[in-house]
Amino acid sequence: MAKDKINKTNACRILDQKKIQYQLVPYVVDEDDLGAQHIADQLGEDINQVFKTLVLKGDKTGHFVCVIPGNEEVDLKKTAKVTGNKSCDLIPMKELLPLTGYIRGGCSPVGMKKPFPTYIHETCELFDYIYVSAGVRGLQFKIAPKDLVQTVQMTIADLTTSIL
Repeated sequence: MAKDKINKTNACRILDQKKIQYQLVPYVVDEDDLGAQHIADQLGEDINQVFKTLVLKGDKTGHFVCVIPGNEEVDLKKTAKVTGNKSCDLIPMKELLPLTGYIRGGCSPVGMKKPFPTYIHETCELFDYIYVSAGVRGLQFKIAPKDLVQTVQMTIADLTTSIL
């Protein structure tokens, strides 16, 4: 175990309650750079394994969550179709905390104030583990994608614009 005690977040307690295996991995927060690349660099991991959590609102279904690789951008047209909407967009930043209980840079797909339909990018299946926020800035979950998908009841889908 680590020498420094890491305070467990609500998201940790949910995973513990469901007996899901994960590892808490701290990193140094840079308030000027909350991006996934900074986190990947801090962790010494592939950016494709560091996933970010985005909250969107669809014109038909309301709010939903997308978890995508840190170096990708959500494809709004593709995502709208996958989620049963004609259009969708990211929510304004000021709505994030009241809606989810999380702040930018610390938004976890686990343990939001209320459950939202959640979609994860299909590339998660390529890895034995991925990283997602543990619910606060400076702390990531290292978790098997299948465990995360099962716990949050995520739908696996293609949500990003292909860069390749």
